[in-house]
Amino acid sequence: AVLRLNKMITESGGKMFASNGKTADFDGTVEKCKEAGGSIATPRNAGENDAILYFVKHFNTYAYLGIKQSLIPGKFQPLKGAKLSYTNWYSNEPSGQGEEECVEMYTDGTWNDKKCSKSHLIVCQF
Repeated sequence: AVLRLNKMITESGGKMFASNGKTADFDGTVEKCKEAGGSIATPRNAGENDAILYFVKHFNTYAYLGIKQSLIPGKFQPLKGAKLSYTNWYSNEPSGQGEEECVEMYTDGTWNDKKCSKSHLIVCQF
């Protein structure tokens, strides 16, 4: 299969971010990114957040980020563990009190905790 980029790739801080415009639930997004040889997009700073936001705005839809609730309800961490060094929560978020384990990016670049079953834009990083 030929990879068609069609402006669907951005770069920030040495990381490449890509989207094919397709959607999936959280687990599906993780799987599709893995199949493509990358991982689900996880912003570490404002520049990377903007790189992901490019796709969210382009397709005018939300995207999951590679951040999940830790064992402590209401506390979030990157999928690979460690701590979140950068966050961009929407006002009064996260608000799920442990019920919303995933994190989505709104079309303004801010984050919200959300159930993992919604279908959102797939954005991967490489």
